[in-house]
Amino acid sequence: MIAFVFPGQGSQQVGMGRAFADAFPAARQTFAEADDALGESLSRLIFDGPEDALMLTENTQPAILTASIAAYRALESEGLASKVAFVAGHSLGEYSANVAAGTFSFADAVRTVRRRGRYMQEAVPVGTGAMSAILGLEPDKVAQACSDTAQGDVVAPANLNGAGQVVIAGSKEAVARAGVRAKELGAKRVVPLPVSAPFHCALMKPAQDRLAPDLRALPVQTPRMPVVANVDASLKRDGAAAIEALVQQVSAAVRWEDSVRRLASDGVTTYVEVGPGNVLSGLIRKIHRDANVTSVGAPGDLDAVRKLI
Repeated sequence: MIAFVFPGQGSQQVGMGRAFADAFPAARQTFAEADDALGESLSRLIFDGPEDALMLTENTQPAILTASIAAYRALESEGLASKVAFVAGHSLGEYSANVAAGTFSFADAVRTVRRRGRYMQEAVPVGTGAMSAILGLEPDKVAQACSDTAQGDVVAPANLNGAGQVVIAGSKEAVARAGVRAKELGAKRVVPLPVSAPFHCALMKPAQDRLAPDLRALPVQTPRMPVVANVDASLKRDGAAAIEALVQQVSAAVRWEDSVRRLASDGVTTYVEVGPGNVLSGLIRKIHRDANVTSVGAPGDLDAVRKLI
């Protein structure tokens, strides 16, 4: 059984998706649709940069979504998406998963994630929030490190990625304190992340409150295949449930390890990471060790998918 998974923020790079746009009309049309939806040339920014503009959250989110759906449509045009049983995505990638499942339109998704990025950036003044990756410490110990050092500030697990990796988020000082405590509890490494806001924690609640009405106003359809939601690692089989999961996701932890384990328990043996980068492929290989895993970031990667499917 096959699952397609879609990357989140951090996988962006200037030039992503250009080779698909050059090789596949369906991918080229995807970039044109994104430009039309936003009323500006997102595709030029994706293909040519500048990198510092692409790295702005309100640009990064629609850019990764667009590159991911361009890759998905290339797979679809080659008949390589017909056997997909489940879709999932990491944070922003859950929007790509819902587009692939037909929950809502690509154009609506592009406009929504542009606002999502803006709301998330505006929720916390730049420089006052932070995120760090805690490596080599069990999730319950990471949670303990956060609770031991919060001192009335926000700090909590934000990405439960598996493979000994938990990302924490919150106020800058509290994240620093929790990192020190995590080392005391046995963490191998604490790596501050170069992010512009502390995603997936309670500090994002203002962004969630602003995004909720936008999401709930979207026209939705029943997904063609179940979407595994970050917030609870459960299958969303109808549009309303998929939307509510995206609302909650803004300030809730991304339960990626649980999501992969859910897919495995439902019989998935093959994972295809669709879009830029291969971060999810690396995590999946460590969570579901006997699975077949490949990533599709350029046209040359399609042959590997053909062999698996």
